[in-house]
Amino acid sequence: MLTLEGAEPFIYRTHGALVANSPSVHYCANLMSARGPRKYVVSVVGQSAPSDLAHRSVLDEVVHPVVRRSGVDRIFRSVATSSAVITFILMGLIGGFLLVKGYDALKVAGWGFLTDSEWAPDQGGKFGIAAILPFTIQIAVVALFIAVPVALSTALFITEYAPRKMRRLLTAMIDLLAAVPSLIYGLWGLFFLQPRLITLSKWMADHLGWIPFFHVDDQYGTSLGIFPSSTFVSGVIVSLMVIPICTAVMREVFSQAPPGEREGAMALGGTRWGVVRDVVLPFGRGGIIGGSMLGLGRALGETIAVTLIISPAFTAKWSILDQGSNSIAALIALKFSESSTFGISALMAAGLALFIITLLVNAAASTVVSNSRSGSSTEI
Repeated sequence: MLTLEGAEPFIYRTHGALVANSPSVHYCANLMSARGPRKYVVSVVGQSAPSDLAHRSVLDEVVHPVVRRSGVDRIFRSVATSSAVITFILMGLIGGFLLVKGYDALKVAGWGFLTDSEWAPDQGGKFGIAAILPFTIQIAVVALFIAVPVALSTALFITEYAPRKMRRLLTAMIDLLAAVPSLIYGLWGLFFLQPRLITLSKWMADHLGWIPFFHVDDQYGTSLGIFPSSTFVSGVIVSLMVIPICTAVMREVFSQAPPGEREGAMALGGTRWGVVRDVVLPFGRGGIIGGSMLGLGRALGETIAVTLIISPAFTAKWSILDQGSNSIAALIALKFSESSTFGISALMAAGLALFIITLLVNAAASTVVSNSRSGSSTEI
């Protein structure tokens, strides 16, 4: 195999066997003709190179390598390719199904589907997601605001500070938390967390009410009865389901930080926190962003836990502590059984909007991780 300066490496069949057999040679090629057989002026430098071959014109022929795969390799390649194609086909079928089922409602609502705050398709009134979509985003943002710091700290502890035996146990527990059904989280949040979060919500309304997100309408005051079914309570419960996903991605990325850079930082007198700050966190920046965005995708589509907590509302508001909230997934779950054919079409259109948003968020997360230094060998 001859490596030509300034060109891609190819396998060449040469008429001069001595040139090809030299183990340590440097070939500087000058292309003489653009078509037909190519003539190169070859300079041979090396201990094993004969002196009479210092400058010699050699007629070379480019030979493209042929890879011969066994039957097992071909079968595995076919199965893997088919699986990838089936995944894309399934995504297309889901999107197409939602589009077909929601077409009638989209045709009637038009652009008003994105700008109207009401939801009365069965009564012949207007319907849209202008109020529901902000609630959905607020719940997801509250969940991420709580989940990302916890997940980041947990991932750093597992990879940098925990003993080996504890590391395995914590990793297994995090993976187990990701497998717990969302209904269990919702019931635990409803009967255990919600009563305790009411007091915290009242404290934030009393002391942080000057911030628009924590301001409560004065006509209701700050009695405990207005806080149970708020966006804040829903977001806290959803954060419990987001933490395992974010932690798993961040832990995987942090564990791939280059050992040489770690040891070099320690050799220069760095502390453990200095290694984390100067090596691990910069290396895992893409994983942190990607894991957070994957958690956002999970939070946007959470259904049962939000349905158990919220009191449905169709008026957008800034405050996350006010009574009443909503989400697209919860709206579909609450309205599906009592809707007419046209109402179901409207719900399908809302599901299509949620499908597109979640797909874009997950695609952006995968792109961020794969384009980062830490994501070159990380799959999410």
